[in-house]
Amino acid sequence: MLFAHDTECSLVAAAGLVNTAGPDREGLPDVAALDDFVASHGWTGRHEHTDGELVEVRTLRPRLRRIWYADTDEVVAIVNGLLRESHALPQLIRHDDEPYHVHAVPRDAPLATRMAVEAAMALADLVRMGELSRLRICDHPDCDNVLVDLSRNRCRRFCDAGCGNRAAVSAYRARKAASHP
Repeated sequence: MLFAHDTECSLVAAAGLVNTAGPDREGLPDVAALDDFVASHGWTGRHEHTDGELVEVRTLRPRLRRIWYADTDEVVAIVNGLLRESHALPQLIRHDDEPYHVHAVPRDAPLATRMAVEAAMALADLVRMGELSRLRICDHPDCDNVLVDLSRNRCRRFCDAGCGNRAAVSAYRARKAASHP
């Protein structure tokens, strides 16, 4: 583990949330999809299961996506804005059989607020450690997904949407075509 467990989970969840939006897809089309997303990333605390909550979470995505394209100063501005707007007050807590970790807003804060603050806190760790280069865009030419490279040797190039497999198949076919005149 390169970072604290909660930092890694928050970074992966932030990338996952960003990747639910795309030019030709909506990964959170309804409340049920949001429920699945919340469950798959282990979010606890308040979750209203409403269209209003869904809209708030969707609204957060472009702001988080910007972080993957921004320089350090802009990332800091976004992170500080998210924390300031949410009135974040970091505290150590323990719940759900998890060890102590940092929460900066109460568990009954709105889901979108908690998502924003958890992402901001995790990103603050990356900034402090000089590790923003771990935030990447998928290398597959037909993909605009974001990813967090948590590998020790910083070698991750593709997102979790199968792009690595597609790239390997394309490379294999290109080698085969090149070997047969």
